[in-house]
Amino acid sequence: MALGVALIVIVLLIHNVVSRSFGDAAQGYHLIVGARGGKLQLVLNTVFHLSQPIENLPYSFYKEFTEYSKGGRKVRGKYAAAVEVAVPYCLGDSYQEFRVVGTTPDLFNKISYGAHHDGTLKMYRFAEGRNFEQKEDNGAVIGAIAARRAGLKLDDQFPITHGLADDENAHVHAKDLFTVVGILEPTGTPNDRALFVNMEGFYKISGHALVREDLTDNDQPAQPGARLSEDQREVTSILLLLKDDAYSMRLEREINKGRIAQAVFPSREVTKLFEGVVGYVKTILLILAICVVIVAGIGVMVSIYNSMSDRSREIGVMRALGAGRSTVMIVVLLESILLSLLGGIAGVLIGHGAMAVLAPVVFNLTGVTVRALQFDLAELILIPGLIVLATLAGYLPALTAYRTDVAEALSTAQ
Repeated sequence: MALGVALIVIVLLIHNVVSRSFGDAAQGYHLIVGARGGKLQLVLNTVFHLSQPIENLPYSFYKEFTEYSKGGRKVRGKYAAAVEVAVPYCLGDSYQEFRVVGTTPDLFNKISYGAHHDGTLKMYRFAEGRNFEQKEDNGAVIGAIAARRAGLKLDDQFPITHGLADDENAHVHAKDLFTVVGILEPTGTPNDRALFVNMEGFYKISGHALVREDLTDNDQPAQPGARLSEDQREVTSILLLLKDDAYSMRLEREINKGRIAQAVFPSREVTKLFEGVVGYVKTILLILAICVVIVAGIGVMVSIYNSMSDRSREIGVMRALGAGRSTVMIVVLLESILLSLLGGIAGVLIGHGAMAVLAPVVFNLTGVTVRALQFDLAELILIPGLIVLATLAGYLPALTAYRTDVAEALSTAQ
């Protein structure tokens, strides 16, 4: 009984941890804009740093969400009036087992990764160092898990691999090194397992800039500090934090009407992914755990029932001393309930104790903090459920005790 209840508790707690991790992963912005294709794949690329990028977007399309200078005057992009912050992502590279993201300092300065219970935003904080600046072409900020497992420290330099590290066609850019200027505090999101580099330095790496046939070798910017022309730049996706929630639906529809890009609500896609995969796993595990508890209840019933013949003298003595049939029946039922409740309490303690032991492992692997004393509301159903199960399990033995003949029980015992 204790093991079955412990299994239920562990499943509920792990589900809460995974749910919180999934929910926090897509917080801090309203929309993700990327090349047309699968919505889920775009979210997997951008939010979870998984799978392969679909295609890239022209840099000129990214500028439609920003204000920029042109000919000495400020120009507002087509969608800029609705956008608070637009953060570009350049994907497709890696370092060891971790993905590398080319981006801008705005990701850590202006975008949050969720909100606290009181509504205050969770802003990125640095365990060591600082955010890279726009002018630091080779600056890099790395997530907590990536830093620990890759063995990177402040001021360390590292090359990035074009493609995934385990791809046989991957190429390491050994001469183009990035310098670690900051290490993030754990966030409990997939960003803990990623490395973020200045997009300007990302563009300068061989093979990242688009080669224009109308440019001569002398026109190709190769000097330190030089900037690529707009025609040579692409972005994989764009994170959009809007000025008002009311803009989100309208902007999503307007972008999706075009042929260049698609806009998706990351929270919506994450919810679909969570409910479609993790939700079923939770249901299956809970069913198995409940089956274990039911089998334990049957074991309690069989154990008490088999003991009735050995306890017939006790029952006979109780009846001879004036105890009614109902009293004997209640005593047996209470025994069944007490056994089940003790098993249930032990199971709750074992479940939370196991989570306390596993908490450091979960934190090291995912960056998610697991609190051993964190309770799920569903655990409140355990006690009433165990009482009902124990009552059903104890009914047959109690009925046997109820029907016990006093004279026969005392004579047999003698």
